[in-house]
This record gives sequence, C-alpha cells and structure tokens, in this order.
Amino acid sequence: RRHAEIAPRKGKEKKEEQVIGLGPQVAEGENVLGVYSICRVTGGMKVKADRDESLHYAALLAADVAQRCKELGITALHIKLRATGGNRTNTPGPGAQSALRTLARLGMKIGWIEDVTPIPSDSTHRKGGRRGCPL
Repeated sequence: RRHAEIAPRKGKEKKEEQVIGLGPQVAEGENVLGVYSICRVTGGMKVKADRDESLHYAALLAADVAQRCKELGITALHIKLRATGGNRTNTPGPGAQSALRTLARLGMKIGWIEDVTPIPSDSTHRKGGRRGCPL
C-alpha cells in the first residue's frame, strides 16, 4: 500500500503543549526599569593598532559617547571601567582617566564610577616565564 492510504494509528490524541522559555523575558534593547545601555565606545573601536587601544588619543576619540548622549538629551552618566583583568593587569590604562576627564569637560554629570574588571578567584600561570619577560 501507499503511505497516503494508511489510516492514522488509534490511541491517545496528542495535546499541544505550551512551550515556556526560561531565557530573558524581555525583548533585546527594551527599557526595563528605566535602565539600559545606549551606546558603548571602546578604544579598540577608534584606533587600528592594538598597542594604541589604551592611549589618551583613543580616549579623546571616545568623546563620541558624549556627543551621542547630548543628541538623546542625556546629561548625567554612570560609568563602568574595565581593565584587562584575569591573569593580566587589573589597573585600567592611561586612557581611562583621560576619557573620564573628557566626558566631564564636555558637560556630562558623572554619577558613580564602577570598576568591573574581572578578578579571578584562582588564576592560571601568568605569561612571561620564571624570570619575567626579557627586554
């Protein structure tokens, strides 16, 4: 016989179950409690060379954040600073301070400054070997 002629199996009829997702219940970019990230600019977005990412020049270029905020009518900011972290340096580069200074100079009110550098509870061995990095 052909497949089209076969009668359906007798037994329990399947009920459609509602699928409940356990992921985020909010659409991406939707405003929750009046708090969301509008724009993010890092040093690496502005300069081509890796070695220039943390420099003052990249921080000055990151003044685009202030420009974007003024377009949206935002006058005050909360800032999150992040260094490399992990088994590398936990202190932000020289560009972090100049970026803050630039934002303040452009008329933005700065609320709190939070350090969100990832700090390991137990780190792997740092690069450089036993005698450090040879110069």
